[in-house]
Amino acid sequence: MANISSKRRIKNALLITVGLFLLLSIRIGYIQFIQGEELQSLAYVQQTLDRTINPKRGTIYDSNGKVLAMSASVETVTINPTNIPKDSKEKVAKALSDIFELDFETVLKKVNKKTSIETIVKKVEKEKADILREWINDNNITSGINIDEDTKRYYPNVNLASHIIGFTGSDNQGLDGIEARYNDVLSGVQGKIARTSDASGTVIGSGNEEYIPAVDRR
Repeated sequence: MANISSKRRIKNALLITVGLFLLLSIRIGYIQFIQGEELQSLAYVQQTLDRTINPKRGTIYDSNGKVLAMSASVETVTINPTNIPKDSKEKVAKALSDIFELDFETVLKKVNKKTSIETIVKKVEKEKADILREWINDNNITSGINIDEDTKRYYPNVNLASHIIGFTGSDNQGLDGIEARYNDVLSGVQGKIARTSDASGTVIGSGNEEYIPAVDRR
């Protein structure tokens, strides 16, 4: 009787083991073949620090060839907080807040975050960005601060015929009037700057950037 009971326990254990193995195999197969592409895409997003480059929009003219809307080159400043050395964080925050006339405590909070990227200021004139470049060089800051090309829309006649011309948003896309109606014609193609990072946002390897230029409209 005891022998039969022992065999039954062994049989049940084998059945449970086989069942668990089958469940594990099904789960692995589901992850690999069903979710594989999605997970690969998520991993790419997590491991790359992509910064977009906005293209210049096409110029809008009136019937006499007078410029009604045009784009000019400006720059956007972002930071990778995890790549700024701890002993430089306060110094970096002070420089950024002084150069761009920002609140020091707000900038310091961004510099101390654990996120992979934070925007400091958008669409600033090159002269201002050049002051930051000089400060970076003088203080031997080798990582963590990015100065990327951007564009800004200008309307030489200010509000004249603004209800017809329309305007663009912060993403450089037309939101009203001619700007929205002919957005596909006026828009260029975004470029990007990509760097590979780990889960914390720290750059992996040599830190070389992949640069894909934007395609402007004329």
